[in-house]
Amino acid sequence: MINPTTMPAVDLLVACESVTEHWSPKVVAQVNDQYVKVAKLLGNFTWHSHAAEDELFYVLRGRLRIEYQDRPAVELTAGSIHVVPRGVLHNPVAEDECWIVLIEPVTTKHTGELDTPFTKSIEQQLA
Repeated sequence: MINPTTMPAVDLLVACESVTEHWSPKVVAQVNDQYVKVAKLLGNFTWHSHAAEDELFYVLRGRLRIEYQDRPAVELTAGSIHVVPRGVLHNPVAEDECWIVLIEPVTTKHTGELDTPFTKSIEQQLA
């Protein structure tokens, strides 16, 4: 667990610069039962859902489209946020490299209950 009492300030853009693999979130902070993660995205991810957790996307740089099967896609640009409701099937897509912040419960599995080549364990995200 990250200790917020000993944690220095985090520059989210600098934290993103250190991410070397697309679709591989890295935990940079914890607020109560929520992780704050940074990631670089490029291309299509995978259709998935999180049965019990909402997921907040905040775009730092670039553009991100969140596709849904049962509703219109949501287009995000730098500075915008979007919450994917729990249990809703979605697919993030970044035509060009996009830098994001994710805020989600510590229990959130990267690709929901699916195991894909993109799947990262929480241990990998904390490294």
